[in-house]
Amino acid sequence: MTRTIIHTEHAPAAVGPYSQAVRGGNFLFTAGQIGLDPATGVLRQGLEAQTQQALANLQAILAAAGATPGDVVKTTLFLTDMAAFATVNGIYGSVFGQNPPARSTVAVAALPLGALVEIEAVALLPAAV
Repeated sequence: MTRTIIHTEHAPAAVGPYSQAVRGGNFLFTAGQIGLDPATGVLRQGLEAQTQQALANLQAILAAAGATPGDVVKTTLFLTDMAAFATVNGIYGSVFGQNPPARSTVAVAALPLGALVEIEAVALLPAAV
């Protein structure tokens, strides 16, 4: 099985020793994405803006690997406050729509840079050429 590092300038650069995503065979594993604006490196303000930006970052990484949200088979959402679930769920649903991937949602004490939400994904990709 081949292992390929995926990187795009359309999502925030890794802020540590990790990759934005790694393709392993036909699977793509993304790093968790928070609401960092890739152009400025600044965390967006507010739950809705952070969720929208995290999902935009995730979609940019998927696109760099030749994937779409429809290729995602599993996501994990990390929230610093479960009271945010309904808001995040609504925005998430606008991206994943019909036939969404399997998902786990976990409450955490804190996220990097004071983020309110972080989202990671696993996608199934077509066979490598």
